[in-house]
Amino acid sequence: MKKRTGLLALVPLIGLLFSLLPLHVAAAETDPVLDRVKANQELVVGLSADYAPFEFHATVDGKDTIVGFDVSIAEKIAEDLGVKLKVEELGFDALLGALKTGKVDMVISGMNPTPEREKEVNFTNGYMTVTQKVVVRKADKEKFSSIDKLNGATVGVQKQSYQEELATSELPDSDVTSLQKVPDLITNLTNEKIDGVILEGPVADAYAQVNKNLAIADNVVFKEGSKEMAAAVSKEAPAFLAAVNDSIAEIRDQDLLTGYQKEANDLMFAEEEQSFLGKYLPYYLSGAGYTVFLAFIGVLFGAVFGGILALMKLAKNKFLKIIATVYVEYVRGTPLLVQIFIVYFGTGVLGFDMSKLTAGCIALALNSAAYVAEIIRAGINAVNKGQVEAARSLGMSQAQAMRFIILPQAVKNILPALGNEFVTVIKESSVVSVIGVSELIFQTGVVQGASFKPFIPYVIVSLIYFVLTFTISRLLGVAERRMAND
Repeated sequence: MKKRTGLLALVPLIGLLFSLLPLHVAAAETDPVLDRVKANQELVVGLSADYAPFEFHATVDGKDTIVGFDVSIAEKIAEDLGVKLKVEELGFDALLGALKTGKVDMVISGMNPTPEREKEVNFTNGYMTVTQKVVVRKADKEKFSSIDKLNGATVGVQKQSYQEELATSELPDSDVTSLQKVPDLITNLTNEKIDGVILEGPVADAYAQVNKNLAIADNVVFKEGSKEMAAAVSKEAPAFLAAVNDSIAEIRDQDLLTGYQKEANDLMFAEEEQSFLGKYLPYYLSGAGYTVFLAFIGVLFGAVFGGILALMKLAKNKFLKIIATVYVEYVRGTPLLVQIFIVYFGTGVLGFDMSKLTAGCIALALNSAAYVAEIIRAGINAVNKGQVEAARSLGMSQAQAMRFIILPQAVKNILPALGNEFVTVIKESSVVSVIGVSELIFQTGVVQGASFKPFIPYVIVSLIYFVLTFTISRLLGVAERRMAND
């Protein structure tokens, strides 16, 4: 009787185990990311297209296209999933944030798995093994004949990259300079600001091949210099990760990467049929258009919101005054870059699928509103208080006095300062390049990566900014003189 009772006691436990088994199998077959990709029939891949030959811009069939062997791998994964590929271009240090907030489904951008990154995201199996190399000036090649000779020098690395960790661990006596973009590191190297740049082998070889003043320090070998490249996916996507790993296994088994690399190299070193400006002028024109659009939208909506804030600060209601004051002081006391990240990634956390351009416009408008509020408040306060008293003595309400007497006079003080704010926002809009908005600075980075010329693109963009701001300043000057004579 005891034996039978013991067996009966096991029945619920066995039933529980079998009930859990189908749930486990179902969880492995699908996940939210894979469901989203299938539902949208689109695989959204995040990358930073300034890292040739992994990913870079090139003209293909007369159209600007993001190419590189990372892109070819992404196309293979999308094909295997039966969906279309969509590339979202962002700054390198914004990629993992975009992945975690659901802006992209996967990141494949010459990225190495590191312990810190693996805490936040999962990585696929490696799709290629690369060796870290050091690019130096050709004249210094013999000087840096070993890693010991490099230790103590000034070394450049890409921000938040594996090379940054490698330099810190294996070159403890070196002065490490971390920048977001590789072309900026190369500029520092050629201008003798730093002594060497640590890069992945294919990237280092490309720069040394294009720029005859640079060379590879062949005898500088890192202990942990060989590393697997992998794609990053969300920790909530085990089924999606398995599907991507299947594609990567096929790429490695069939040696497809060799063909991808050859195709990328052919596009990198294609013979120039046009002058530099003739080839890349469309990038600058597109960037200038986006820059003016961002500034216009930012100041327009900033003026509307700023006007409301100004009236709130001038109101007798203490609650409204406190809200407006806190907002203005907070926005003016924090960097625009932080505000852009909060708007772009914060909306993703809240479930809003906001485009990069929309997020950039909103961030600039919210930032500009704080400054415009002070411009409008100062313009109103500049009108003699006797005007209000005269209006009230004639029977006008406070609102009527503000509308018909004060604001028309304050406009003369406000408009010139508002125009100057427009000029300022044109320059500040460059910050939105970190989330991939194709304004002037972003397009300059594209040109740098595609042309391997780190300095000339900045000279050209500086002239474009000057033309924009100078023209607008002169127009504002004409408007001020007319208002002064009215």
